[in-house]
Amino acid sequence: MADVHPEHAQLQADRIYLGWQYILLNPDPGPPPRRPSPAEEPAPPASDPAEQERLRRKRLQEDMLNQPVRTIRAFALLLSALVLVLAAAGYLQWRFALVGLVAAGGVAGICSYAIMQGNRAVKYRALEQQARDDRQRRERDKELFRAQEEHAQRYREWQELKDRHDRQLTWYAVAVPDEIDRIDVAGGTLPGWSALVTLIGATRLYSGGHLTVLDLSEGAIAKDLIELARKGGDDPLVWVLPVDLPKLDLGATLKPEAFADVLAHVVSVSEEHPTTRDLSFDNAILERVLEVLGENATIRQVTAALRALAQVGDPRDDLRYGLITATQLERIGTLFGRGVSDRVVIERAWALESQLRKLETLGTQAVRLPPARLRVVSMDRQAGVFGNRVLGTYVATALTHILRQSPASDRPWYHTIIVAGAEKLRGDVLDRLMDACETSRTGLVLTYRSLTPTVRERLGRGHAAVAFMRLGNAEDARVASEHVGTEHRLELAQLTETISDSLPGLDGGYTSTISQVDDAREERGQSPHDLAEDITESTEWGRTADKISEKERVLQRSREFLVEPHQLQQLPTTSVIVTDATAEGRRVRLADANPAILTFPKTTLGELEDVRDAVLAPGPKEDGDGQEPPPNLGPPPPRLDWRKGRQ
Repeated sequence: MADVHPEHAQLQADRIYLGWQYILLNPDPGPPPRRPSPAEEPAPPASDPAEQERLRRKRLQEDMLNQPVRTIRAFALLLSALVLVLAAAGYLQWRFALVGLVAAGGVAGICSYAIMQGNRAVKYRALEQQARDDRQRRERDKELFRAQEEHAQRYREWQELKDRHDRQLTWYAVAVPDEIDRIDVAGGTLPGWSALVTLIGATRLYSGGHLTVLDLSEGAIAKDLIELARKGGDDPLVWVLPVDLPKLDLGATLKPEAFADVLAHVVSVSEEHPTTRDLSFDNAILERVLEVLGENATIRQVTAALRALAQVGDPRDDLRYGLITATQLERIGTLFGRGVSDRVVIERAWALESQLRKLETLGTQAVRLPPARLRVVSMDRQAGVFGNRVLGTYVATALTHILRQSPASDRPWYHTIIVAGAEKLRGDVLDRLMDACETSRTGLVLTYRSLTPTVRERLGRGHAAVAFMRLGNAEDARVASEHVGTEHRLELAQLTETISDSLPGLDGGYTSTISQVDDAREERGQSPHDLAEDITESTEWGRTADKISEKERVLQRSREFLVEPHQLQQLPTTSVIVTDATAEGRRVRLADANPAILTFPKTTLGELEDVRDAVLAPGPKEDGDGQEPPPNLGPPPPRLDWRKGRQ
């Protein structure tokens, strides 16, 4: 029997974990078999009142039949006595008396023999009945003994099934191979996203990878992941924009052509162009401006040049602040000539300046940042909605250009990017980011709050896995059910439904770490860390793990449901329907992304298919005691060293 214990199913770097699947491979055997009891057997016939009554009637009948015989015998005996008295008194000669005695005695003897035969027959019938009762009693005892032996055998079998049921693994990892390029997550709530991001991020970091989270949801969904990384010995970098915009140096090393492309996409954040003509026009303006300003131009210099081009304000102020020089100002004035086209350039330059000024402080106070395996860029929920879209588009586009200039990684998903609230980005921005991640072998996770037309066009496109969480909108639920297929039956654990109503909320927001960065920060200790223990101590999910684990021991039931729109609208918060393509065909699985499940004693890091193959695989059938170990049994999850993946 192959060993499928959890300690032999460690986190694998070539797997992206999305949750756990609740499956009972060994069903509940039910109550134990009932033990046969002698008290339940029928009473012996001898103790039956009806049988006793029949024996009494037989004896009474025999007595009635023998009554005349007894009377004749008594008369014969009386006659014999009278003959003796008469012979003794001399009234009767002895020879006649002897004849009378012989006759009367013979009659009495015959009557006594008949009575004795009748009594013997009755006694024989009674003994025969007793023997029959004894044989029946022995048969019943044998049957009871055989029934007890069969019960003992059935009880041993039931006990083995019960032990397997009680000790079996109940939560199996749901993962997709790193051969896929992207994971699209459609639907979900902020707590559900928090659970999924925490799980994906923790397993990626533990596997030795690096993670970048672009949180456009304004819901602080990576807050638990940040605390978990700190508990594991890392120092995450967290930017909260626009407050930390001066210290964000993302894109500072881009070439002028790439920088112009980034800024053009930022400007078009609120414009869905039917063609690329307007975008190209903006890009041409910015490229010419950057040619005048030279390399390493800042956003403030670009906006100053655009003001001069759009003839907005007094250029002498920008000259006085040193944003542009007199020579640059003169060149800008002659970039596009004069005439009708000049009017168009002025209008576009004005539009460009009005939107790019939100990025003017970008990189103005850049500091040297230490390396970090977890980087989080978030938007302040108190900032303007439009400003946050501009900032999010800039970060996504700058990341795209950095990835395009980077060589392909030797290990897929070594660097993983998570974009939460990706529906806020333009379609072409998403397309460019997807392509850049695919060519650089960077893992990409996109979460969409709603299935807009832009999202529907890109959902699952290419070699991507698709995950669906709760979809509140009826139309989104219909689209999702058609994508998955309404013929699929999925098993939902009662524990998932019960815990969903008591999930921790997302309180507060992110705390920036950029302002607290110190180049001389002390080195953290290299002591091993337990991932399950770190989840318990540093996340809201883990802090409720004891309560959840107690319910998990009680709530071992589940229900099946079809993938229908109304069911998708009622999915528990942490439920994830994962669909991906394999060589055997398309898989559809239901997972629970709650990170606290990792701390359960019956959770394995192996997938269901792997465990089944391991159980069915040939191997040694006896353990050290000479007994066959039960399959599917596992001790508590192993201690997971956070830093083990770095070795």
